[in-house]
Amino acid sequence: MTTMLGISLAGRDVLMVGGGSVTARRLQRFLDDGAVVRIVAPAVCDDVRALVSNHGLAWAARPARAADVDGAWLVHTATGDARTDAAIAAACERARVFCVNASDGAHGSARLTAETRSGDVLVGVMSDAGVDPRRAGRLRDAIAALLREGRLPLRRRRTTTAGRVVLVGGGPGPVDLMTVRGRRLLSEADVVVADRLGPTDVLGELDPDVEIIDVGKRPGCHPVPQEDINRLLVEHARAGKRVVRLKGGDPFVYGRGGEEVAACLAAGVPVDVVPGLTSVVSVPQAAGIPVTHRGSAASVHVVNGQAPPTPATLAAIADPAVTTVVLMGVAGLPRLVETALGAGAPADRPVAIVENGHTARQRTTRTTLGRAVADAAAAAVANPAVIVIGEVARADLLLPHPQLIGDAAL
Repeated sequence: MTTMLGISLAGRDVLMVGGGSVTARRLQRFLDDGAVVRIVAPAVCDDVRALVSNHGLAWAARPARAADVDGAWLVHTATGDARTDAAIAAACERARVFCVNASDGAHGSARLTAETRSGDVLVGVMSDAGVDPRRAGRLRDAIAALLREGRLPLRRRRTTTAGRVVLVGGGPGPVDLMTVRGRRLLSEADVVVADRLGPTDVLGELDPDVEIIDVGKRPGCHPVPQEDINRLLVEHARAGKRVVRLKGGDPFVYGRGGEEVAACLAAGVPVDVVPGLTSVVSVPQAAGIPVTHRGSAASVHVVNGQAPPTPATLAAIADPAVTTVVLMGVAGLPRLVETALGAGAPADRPVAIVENGHTARQRTTRTTLGRAVADAAAAAVANPAVIVIGEVARADLLLPHPQLIGDAAL
């Protein structure tokens, strides 16, 4: 039987016997653990030599002797000669020092696991009967993939650290368009403060006792003011909870993420931000619309459709080389169109309105600036929607996109 232990080597003496490729692969692992490594080998390969030089390691350029193991907490022997490695392992046994014998791992008193890490969780894989590194490595890789996807129970059950807040950009909605980091951090959360838009389906994967607080805003209805959202984040983090603020799109693109970060920092609460796929790009893309396109659009202007049009916005709409992307703009579309036309924008400027991008309810209404208000009303366009104004919104710019099947084209 083999018992697996987690052993800290930080600041402790580790002897590596041999200077070949095996030593090179494992030496960095010990250095990452903070071990004080010394090497005994008549010669070393280039990779080991570089690590010796970069880290100022002690290297005795001679064959190893039994006395070299004295004072070591762990010995790793990989000389390439089974008899030499066995002799070092025997010396370790006499000195009661654990030894990893790379010539035959089953005959050493210690073994190295195939490791993977997710945050502060370290998972090691090894066989209890014989040595099969490829098998252990493949299993390690499979576990690592599940950890990256947030599909394993990473959430803490004991509060050992101070609370913190992470703003996670969830992208346009589908769970598989979230970032790997975002999903992993969500799986570790004690409290999730969630918006209405974004990957809300992922909330069903969380433990039943994870507290989910809905602060989603709807057109004309903001049940939880921003100041109260800031307060919720700070209060739960100060209570020692790991808080995830789950947002649609990206936290820093009309997501008030900057305000939430500032509130956490002002309260002395640690905070981090995970970017998300912003609807500025992803929703037009779902309709086959590139926001930049050689020969059609060289720049992008992003607009909050709830605010009055600025001179910069009017200039962008009038410029044939600029794509204007309007978020939260359905209610303000009449005002935007009237002001833009009055400022000289051409009535035939192409417009596309993409509703519910990347969902089964996605619909695209293609029109022009002069007809946009009437066509949007006829189609009963509603939020959430992204409005694209510019030459890239022409229906004939690209070949039909697979997700355009069933879209309305007016």
